[in-house]
Amino acid sequence: MEQIDHEGPIPVYQQLANILRAQIAAGTLPPGRPIPSERTLVQTYGVAVGTIKKAIQLLRDEGLVYTVIGRGVYVASQNGG
Repeated sequence: MEQIDHEGPIPVYQQLANILRAQIAAGTLPPGRPIPSERTLVQTYGVAVGTIKKAIQLLRDEGLVYTVIGRGVYVASQNGG
């Protein structure tokens, strides 16, 4: 598992987005499946919920994930949705 460098020059939300992006690219988080919950990400990486929301928004802006209201955040298919 990748670690977050809280003291490093790269913002924490970008580090988290990079970790999730790599898991999506590797197929660890496959298309159509949910990413880990905010609670799980908080426990796994020791980051604040606001940081997680910012990282997810970054991935959403890139088209890698989408939100299903009341269900969670899911990995988009590689052909655009």
